[in-house]
Amino acid sequence: MNSSFRQLGRSSLHVAPIALGCNVFGWTADEATSFRVLDAFVGSGFNLIDTADIYSRWAAGHSGGESEAIIGRWLQASGKRQQVVIATKVGKPMGDEGSGKAGLSRRWIRQAVHDSLARLQTDHIDLYQSHDDDPATPLEETHAAFAELMAEGKVRAIGASNFSAPRLAESLATCERLGLPRYESLQPHYNLVERKVYEDALEPLCRAQGLGVINFFGLARGFLTGKYRSEADLAKSPRGAGVKAYLNPRGLGILAALDEVAAAHGATPAQVALAWQIARPGITAPIASATSVAQWLELAAAAALLLSALDIERLNAVSQDN
Repeated sequence: MNSSFRQLGRSSLHVAPIALGCNVFGWTADEATSFRVLDAFVGSGFNLIDTADIYSRWAAGHSGGESEAIIGRWLQASGKRQQVVIATKVGKPMGDEGSGKAGLSRRWIRQAVHDSLARLQTDHIDLYQSHDDDPATPLEETHAAFAELMAEGKVRAIGASNFSAPRLAESLATCERLGLPRYESLQPHYNLVERKVYEDALEPLCRAQGLGVINFFGLARGFLTGKYRSEADLAKSPRGAGVKAYLNPRGLGILAALDEVAAAHGATPAQVALAWQIARPGITAPIASATSVAQWLELAAAAALLLSALDIERLNAVSQDN
């Protein structure tokens, strides 16, 4: 197992090369399963656990916070708080429109962090991320609120998710000008089938500014595992509908290339897809979720899979998004 750790931006947080996405906890993975996956994750030598207050508000009967609450109960039961880096998020709606339970205002950030800390049963969040940009709130207000939380010891570092390159650059410049804590990481949508938006503008900015990158949907909602190869396969999972757009000649070509590289290494397509991301300069840790211990152990092996230059060239060529 590759035990290397990477520093997240300029912060003191060091993370292993794959992050565990916890959006499935309390949704497609029940609490007992989630506990087993978390135990296996830490047992494999990894440490970055990524969740959000909104997980899994979209599921019937859920109101948000289910994932954080499960993680909190696991932290208390396992005693492993010091072995993990907890990353969660604020900003997406946690109430009906007009409730004020969304965005990046000082008032909502302070309420949301209180709620997340209570659910997580911890006194601090290692990486607190803006889940979405909030153009309606001045950047100065948002970052001043984060500065308060950091001064109070409730947050160690902050990050951004789903920001455009211009808005991320504006945020970084504002923090530099005012002496406020800046975002130290970015969560972009990035994988072999979703390359263009990140690579064209966000990647150069993140590398120039030294931001860590923890990209979400590292396996393209499961498409890059090879699980979905026809429309008939979409019913295999509640997430199947989200990959229908990839069932085209380019997407199927990517799967064929993953199959070839995987066969050459005695690996799986999912392992190759993650190894390709890990090998890319500037990527700190792709995020991948697992609904069983066996699934996590498969994904964890990607950290030790060293692709050749020819492997990477083959995958780059077939996945080029013009």
